[in-house]
Amino acid sequence: MRLLLDTQIMLWALTGSSRLGATAHALIGDPANEVYVSTASIWEIAIKHALGRGDMPVSGTRAAELCALAGYRELPVSWDHAARVDTLPPLHADPFDRILVAQADTEPMRLLSRDSAVAGYGAMVLPV
Repeated sequence: MRLLLDTQIMLWALTGSSRLGATAHALIGDPANEVYVSTASIWEIAIKHALGRGDMPVSGTRAAELCALAGYRELPVSWDHAARVDTLPPLHADPFDRILVAQADTEPMRLLSRDSAVAGYGAMVLPV
């Protein structure tokens, strides 16, 4: 299965947080799954870390390094991904989450997220 990690899930996985949960941990650790991180997640981390947000424990640069070390694949944001946001219902206002949903839908992939608003987008989201 092709998995796209939302930003928080990715951070919890990289930092070994107990908040990750057993299901997400098993899916990410399953060698049969391809694990992707969006360029948008690294951008989100860089912005929020620079603003001094406490929920961003690493910089964007460090997050990218850790993702590479973990063997995660990079998913760049394409024009198709960006245009797909036009057709998403307004269930969530966060632009970073919306682009992740659009990417998961376009590729197709399964987006791992704990955000209940994101889960409302349907089958492409795996609530963990």
